[in-house]
Amino acid sequence: MEDTSPIVTIQPSEDKHPCSSQKYGSVSHETAEGDIPSADAGIKSSKRAYVAVAVLCYVNLLNYMDRYTIAGVLPSIQNYFRITDSTSGLLQTVFICSFMLLAPAFGYLGDRYNRKVIMVAGMIAWIVTTLGSSFITEEYFWVLVLMRALVGTGEASYCTIAPTIIGDLFIGSQRSIMISFFYIFIPVGSGLGYILGSKIASVTGDWHWALRLNPILGVPGLLLLVFLMPNPPRGASEMQGSVCIEHTSYLEDVKYLLRNRSFVWSSLGVTAMAFVTGALAFWTPTFLSRARVKQGIMPPCVKEPCDPSDSLIFGVITVVTGIMGVFVGTAISRKLRDRLPSADPIICAVGMLSSSPCLFLAIVLAGTSIPVTYTFIGIGEVLLSLNWAIIADILLYVVIPTRRATAEALQIMVCHLLGDAGSPYLLGIISDVVSKLQATSLEWRFHSLEYSILICPFIGVLGGLFFLFTALYIKEDRRAAEVLAIGTAGRAVCTVVSAGVCTVVSVGVRTV
Repeated sequence: MEDTSPIVTIQPSEDKHPCSSQKYGSVSHETAEGDIPSADAGIKSSKRAYVAVAVLCYVNLLNYMDRYTIAGVLPSIQNYFRITDSTSGLLQTVFICSFMLLAPAFGYLGDRYNRKVIMVAGMIAWIVTTLGSSFITEEYFWVLVLMRALVGTGEASYCTIAPTIIGDLFIGSQRSIMISFFYIFIPVGSGLGYILGSKIASVTGDWHWALRLNPILGVPGLLLLVFLMPNPPRGASEMQGSVCIEHTSYLEDVKYLLRNRSFVWSSLGVTAMAFVTGALAFWTPTFLSRARVKQGIMPPCVKEPCDPSDSLIFGVITVVTGIMGVFVGTAISRKLRDRLPSADPIICAVGMLSSSPCLFLAIVLAGTSIPVTYTFIGIGEVLLSLNWAIIADILLYVVIPTRRATAEALQIMVCHLLGDAGSPYLLGIISDVVSKLQATSLEWRFHSLEYSILICPFIGVLGGLFFLFTALYIKEDRRAAEVLAIGTAGRAVCTVVSAGVCTVVSVGVRTV
């Protein structure tokens, strides 16, 4: 059987010189003072590492604000372009598809070349395309679709690489905390996308202005990346200068990841979560607006800008519940991880399984009570948000450093391909089909969307089961990754990983 593991070079502790056989992106030697070394722009102190995380968090905030600004003004966009639910869902689908398809390419580059340069180039592309999409007139809806697809280019370059940089700056519980701060800006950015998008559209009377705020805020983000973002050596936080990991081919990297059962099952769990969150994030404000019309609380929107109340409320709920969920999930993980090695996937499973009945009740009660619906949405979002930081942390500790960007990219591709790339469009298609049964009924227009969204709780249960499978293998896969990265007492390393089992042999080990 062909050995597709990376070549691992072990350097004795008394040798103070860097590894002599480094290839592109390999781990370099740590300085005597214990600082993380630099290939291009090193981290000279822990203070600069924290600044780097702050910059990454700011850009992550902007990415998710942009992603859900469209959803915040969706009723206005539907009226402006005179498009159906399925066509509206296409706006999110084309964005996610481009993001998904480009992620593997950026993952390959991110494991081999300067990550700072890649992120800066992607940020420039994101600013240009996002700003350009705000000038589309009603005759050119196809141009808006095209621009939303191009926006995915910038986000793919950033989201694939940013978590791996945090993984190279911190380790252990400190890494978990930094990852939680990074991922807390997913719900915060999403919520602000609804809030600011709908508010700006309401104040200006033109939804196009809602799309212009994010690229304006992106300019300082670009400058921060250029002047404050380092490019730490891959694996610098784990290796402490004692190991050099040389890169293998992309095919070997993929084979390694497919044999990593924790990575495979957790990626399927993330996919189910992406399906649910992507569909609900895009359709919930519109769904609740139709619920108000159905109950006679407000009249149907016939001219933009439409009433932004539900986008504002849903945005606030998303921000608050997201912050709560991420912090609570991280705290529980830190408390249980030492006593229960499989704590992280179990927390994710509990979050997914317990959120599903809450979301089901929120959907079926929307036609009778908006406050009760928002209550169950809030509880469901807290439970889903338990997973954000934990999922990222799982990937970082079950995959060796020089394959993390590839792992991030493959996970992004799978979770979007089978998750939120299609879920908004799929729900829109189902809604359109059902609404044709009573095409002139405003009440039936609400029910058509209600029946399509009911798919989400059942997908959530499936995701919970995937995380339970992850829990079965997480302990041995984590240990296998640790041994691959740093060896065992500087004498032997795992050179063959098959089905998560680490076999320690002497082949492939060289002493420098």
